[in-house]
Amino acid sequence: MENGAAPTAPAVIVAIDGPSGTGKSSTSKAVAAQLGLSYLDTGAQYRAITWWMVSNGIDTDDPHAVAAAAGKPEIVSGTDPSAPTITVDGVDVAGPIRTQEVTSKVSAVSAVPEIRARITELQRTIAGAAPLGIVVEGRDIGTTVLPDADLKIFLTASAEARAARRSGELKGADVNTTREALIKRDAADSSRKTSPLAKAGDAVEVDTTALTLPQVIECVVTLVEEKRAAK
Repeated sequence: MENGAAPTAPAVIVAIDGPSGTGKSSTSKAVAAQLGLSYLDTGAQYRAITWWMVSNGIDTDDPHAVAAAAGKPEIVSGTDPSAPTITVDGVDVAGPIRTQEVTSKVSAVSAVPEIRARITELQRTIAGAAPLGIVVEGRDIGTTVLPDADLKIFLTASAEARAARRSGELKGADVNTTREALIKRDAADSSRKTSPLAKAGDAVEVDTTALTLPQVIECVVTLVEEKRAAK
């Protein structure tokens, strides 16, 4: 590790999990960019397959219909942290997957075991192919997708702080409504049978409630550098 020669540093796989509004995406992208790692937003993949279901008239409340179509869409994730991309069947869906319609249906689609199996396999393939390592963010990365990740981090924050951040992102959305939606989604994601939102036993928990984004990034970068130095 002399002279901080990054290219010779061992590849490191970092799993960052946690509920919405904890700063997961901003932190993961910044850490990956700073350390020269690839980046994968797994939530975008679940949103992408949900968007495809909605666009193709699949009843997202019918698990059998969703399961039957799970293998149809081709989802490709670009892993450059400074410009992550996502396409479905060659169509750029970075914008459409963030709509309220997709957001309201993603938990139901994500709970279908066939969907999780398909997307998990895709995530493992991407992580395994990252030359210098990767930061993978989601809800079940440290527990299910990459249980052997070099470093697992679980971001948390109070419901109030998360709602305030998410409302800011949603341009003037009502904080109370956002808070209720977040709590509802957490409950759905934490209680589903297949790969629930959960903190891995060996994860480092970082409470971001009282931290600024730069502080969270600095904390995570330090953890990754320590892990890399120990490899």
